[in-house]
Amino acid sequence: MTMPTPQTDPEDNPETSPPSCSCCSGLSFSELRRPAEVGDYSSGNVFCMWPILGPLLVENESSDTRDHCANERTFLSYLRLSVYMAIVAVAIVLSFHIKSQPSDLELRMAQPLGIIFWLLSLSCLILGLGNYIKTLDKYSRKVAIVQTGWRTQSIMSLIALSIVGTCVVLLVIEKVRVDS
Repeated sequence: MTMPTPQTDPEDNPETSPPSCSCCSGLSFSELRRPAEVGDYSSGNVFCMWPILGPLLVENESSDTRDHCANERTFLSYLRLSVYMAIVAVAIVLSFHIKSQPSDLELRMAQPLGIIFWLLSLSCLILGLGNYIKTLDKYSRKVAIVQTGWRTQSIMSLIALSIVGTCVVLLVIEKVRVDS
């Protein structure tokens, strides 16, 4: 009785593997996902560290893991707010009404309000990503301070004022519609 010979992958054998491009010979997807030790990297921004798709490994001293998780949750909150505002922007532009047709005033205000909400959504996303990258870089150098800056406060205040102002405008429009 003969034993079957194990099949080997032709790409595993360097003699039979197809020639590779010399510019990309060292780059494989697994190499791009290789973990990166943050402690070994001292200059520049840790977020742009090579390999770009690899997870960042940080030595856990005291509360580092908790802080990194909190930073990620904060970024996800910014992302969620940004998505909600983009959805509201689309709903305003489409003049979504369940019971009645939009008035002429609502139709004239829909596009500018939608554009404002879309721009605020984009600024919220950029602000969240910027805060995440800055905090991640500071955590890697052990100099992070948990606080917000004037840019964060001013943009979030502008977003809150826009939401409240839009609610007031829509309530006034509804009151004018009921009175006429």
